[in-house]
Amino acid sequence: MQWEVVIGLETHTQLTTQSKIFSGASTRFGAEPNVQACPVDLALPGILPVMNKGAVERAIQFGLAVGATIAPQSIFARKNYFYPDLPKGYQISQYEIPVVQGGTLSCIVEKDGKAEMKTVQLTRAHLEEDAGKSLHEDYQGMTGIDLNRAGTPLLEIVTEPDMRSAAEAVAYAKALHSLVTWLGICDGNMQEGSFRCDANVSVRPVGQIEYGTRCEVKNLNSFRFLEEAINYEVRRQIEVIEDGGRVVQETRLYDPDRKETRSMRSKEDAQDYRYFPDPDLPPLMIGQEWIARIKAAMPELPGAMRERLVRDYGLSEYDAAVLTQSKAMALYFEAVITATGKEQAKLAANWLMGDVASMLNREDVDISRSPVNAAQLALLLQRITDGTISNKIAKEVFGAMWEAKSNQPSLADDIIESKGLKQISDSGALEKIIDEVLAANAKSVDEFRAGKEKAFNALIGQAMKASKGKANPAQLTDLLKKKLTG
Repeated sequence: MQWEVVIGLETHTQLTTQSKIFSGASTRFGAEPNVQACPVDLALPGILPVMNKGAVERAIQFGLAVGATIAPQSIFARKNYFYPDLPKGYQISQYEIPVVQGGTLSCIVEKDGKAEMKTVQLTRAHLEEDAGKSLHEDYQGMTGIDLNRAGTPLLEIVTEPDMRSAAEAVAYAKALHSLVTWLGICDGNMQEGSFRCDANVSVRPVGQIEYGTRCEVKNLNSFRFLEEAINYEVRRQIEVIEDGGRVVQETRLYDPDRKETRSMRSKEDAQDYRYFPDPDLPPLMIGQEWIARIKAAMPELPGAMRERLVRDYGLSEYDAAVLTQSKAMALYFEAVITATGKEQAKLAANWLMGDVASMLNREDVDISRSPVNAAQLALLLQRITDGTISNKIAKEVFGAMWEAKSNQPSLADDIIESKGLKQISDSGALEKIIDEVLAANAKSVDEFRAGKEKAFNALIGQAMKASKGKANPAQLTDLLKKKLTG
């Protein structure tokens, strides 16, 4: 039987406010346990929550960025459940009327060696507080409770079940991560728990309209774990059904060491949480003037920038989409173009998506921490276009620049000079090399004159070898043709 995978994601993004969503306690990461938990976070008697305006504004920014509806009035609710790290016995969240409703987010998905654009429909994004954290290690057989995270502001972003593979889910998650960091509403630090995904996974026979029974895999804090967990869960569910069993709706955890999901608890439905409006918080009212002020202060969005790169620089839609996958990459690209001129946009794009991206992946660093800055890369590209070095030699120079880890603006020129890598463009010097190659390769000369075009490429190769790769390829080609046909 052929199976179709159905995936929806719920992503918890920690908002970049300095204080918590309903209290003035700090959200700084890494503090000693419980030093950032105030009476509101501890749910001491008589306390009252007060809404953090900055958290609301960040939610509005996100809603505007994805083309969603911003609710003019939304309600906070109490989500009732009992965990040791939840002091109140309930979580303040939003249920029936979230602050952000609908919207879409597009991403690039690699499929069968081709890049495709995938648009994912968003259901909602709602504000809520985070719980604390249970610590199970180094407590002599006991569990410790750290309430520093209790009350940390979250925007939970929920998709429709639109994704049909782990690759699509990861592409969406990366696009969402890029957007929230681009906006500055989340720092995106997955290791610190600032961006974590829950994947709702089910399978159904191809052609079936009804969804299968879904399982939720919780707290996936890396793109690799997200992909591995979904792929494992898909295999597990198919095996259960094909062996005559029935998939049980439940919440599962992913064990990255064993690369498998395991049952955590039966999946709760909304009625299990006994939602009701929080009596301590009035409705959240968002007027059009407030929305307009936030919209006016927002940065250029990735979609708008993609259109501008295509329109102003003549890039392909694919190139523009890749370059705007992160704000840091987009800003780096524009800095290079500012230095080289927009006529070099395609060359700059090719280098960023090729050699630069390859080195960043190898070193596992973001472009913002690249040892070769935008001004240095721009100078290297200028040396290609002015004929000082060939594109092949430029790759060698770039490697040396990366290893040098120097801020010297003239680094490319220094390396070209010190290594004697300047391209040979002197006609006399090139003709001397060609004469030597023709004398040493009489057979290839005869084959070319007999009509074998491959022999010409062989002679070019020998000439480039003789020049140690420094001959100007275009000049060399022209001079060799003249010698052979003149």
